[in-house]
Amino acid sequence: MADYLAAIDLGTTKVVSIIGERNNRGRINILAYSEAPSTGIRHGQVENIMNVVGVVKNTLDNIKSTSGISGIEEVYVGIAGLHIRYVENRTEILRPEYEKLITSDEIDTLKSNARKLHVNTGEKIIHVIPQTYSIDNVDDITDPVGRLGHRLVGNFMVIIEKGISTRHTEICVERLNLSLKELILEPMASARAVLTEDEKDLGVVMVDMGGGTTDMMIYHKKVIRHTAIIPFGGNTITHDIKTGCDITLRDAEKIKIQYGSCISSMVPENHIIAIPGSNGRESREISFKSLASIIEARIVEIIDMLLFEIRTYTNNPRQLKMGIVFTGGGSQITHLRELVKLKTGMDVKIGKPLYVSENSPKEVVHPRYSTAVGLIMCGSDSESETPVHNRANDRIEDKRIEDKLESESEIEDINIIDEEDKTPLKSFMKMIKNVLYEQKEKI
Repeated sequence: MADYLAAIDLGTTKVVSIIGERNNRGRINILAYSEAPSTGIRHGQVENIMNVVGVVKNTLDNIKSTSGISGIEEVYVGIAGLHIRYVENRTEILRPEYEKLITSDEIDTLKSNARKLHVNTGEKIIHVIPQTYSIDNVDDITDPVGRLGHRLVGNFMVIIEKGISTRHTEICVERLNLSLKELILEPMASARAVLTEDEKDLGVVMVDMGGGTTDMMIYHKKVIRHTAIIPFGGNTITHDIKTGCDITLRDAEKIKIQYGSCISSMVPENHIIAIPGSNGRESREISFKSLASIIEARIVEIIDMLLFEIRTYTNNPRQLKMGIVFTGGGSQITHLRELVKLKTGMDVKIGKPLYVSENSPKEVVHPRYSTAVGLIMCGSDSESETPVHNRANDRIEDKRIEDKLESESEIEDINIIDEEDKTPLKSFMKMIKNVLYEQKEKI
C-alpha cells in the first residue's frame, strides 16, 4: 500500500471508501471504491462509533474482495457538519534583515503562530488556511515569498471542530486498525475535485449539497474568502416529502429521485405518481405538481440562505465571474440549475470530479463522489511537492465521461439526466469582456 492513497468519506447518507494513486501524468487513478448507506452519522457527525466502524469495515472488505487490494494502513478521512466553525486570525513578524528576501520558512512561522489561537475546551484546530498577506502596509498579497520587507503580516482562516465528533472519528479509525493520515474538511475536498484554477481566480461559489447539510465556499483570486454551513440537505427534502405526502421515508426518497423537480411550473399538470400500499393499507396517489411544490419550497429556502452568504462577502455577486458550481448527491435534483439561475442571476453548473484518469471507473466521475475523489486528491497534494494536475484549460483525458447515478437502498427505476455544462463562444467572450472591465474598474 506504500504507493496507494486511501480515503474514507463519512457522509450523512452514505459512506464511501476509495483507493487511488497518482499516475505519471499527474492525474489520479481511482483503483477501487465501495459505498454503503450510512448508519451512526447525523449532520456529518459521528454519533454511533460501532455502527460507523461496521459500515466502513464492510466497504473495505468489499474493496479487498473485488479488487484484491489489501494491506491498507493509512487513510485520509473527511469531516463536515454543523460542529465546524471558522475563525479569522492575523499574525505578524518583524524582519530585522528586511533587505533579505522573504522565505517559505517565514511563511511557515506565520502559519504556526496562527495555529496557536486559543480555542474552547474540547475544541480542536483542523486546518489553518492562508488567505492574504501584507508587507509594510501593502495589502492583498497572495505570495510574499521572494519579496523584500520589514513587517510581514499573514491573514489566515482557522477551521475549528467544536465538538467531540473528531475524537469519535479518530476512534473509528483506530478500531479499524488503521492510522489516521489527516482529517480533511469535506467542502475543501469537494472544491479540490471540481473547481479549476480559473474558477478560483475569477471568483466562484462552490456549493456541496450533501444529505445532512449544504456546505458553501467562495473563492476569489485563488483564496477562500467566505464559508458557510446551511443546515439543510437532501435528507431534509426527503423528510419534507414524507410529511407533506404522508408516506414512508423510503417511498419519499424513491419518488424524489425518480420524479422530483424543483420547479413546479415545469412539470406536467395531470401526471400522477401511484404509491402501492403495504400491510393492508390503500395505495396513494400524488401529483407531480404537488411533489415539485414541496421540493421547490425547500430549495428556494436553501438558495435564499446562499444568497445571504454571498452578499455577506460582496454586495455585487457579479464580481464572482464564474458563478456557482453545485456538486454532491443533492445537486442531482431536476431543474436545479434553472431555478438557481432564475433566483440569483448567476451562471450555474453542476460540478463533477476533474483530472481523473480515463482508467478510473466511469461511475466515480459523478457529483455524488466529488468529496471522496477530492480526499484522494488532497492526500496526493500533501504527499507530493507538485499538486495533482489542475490547469484551467485542461480536459478530462480528451473526452467527457457520461454520468451514471447508482441506485441506493434498493431504489429501482431511477432515471435522472445530468445535463452537461456547455459554454458557448458567446458566453466565453462575455467572460473575457467582464475580466477586462474588472481590471479597468479595479474591482
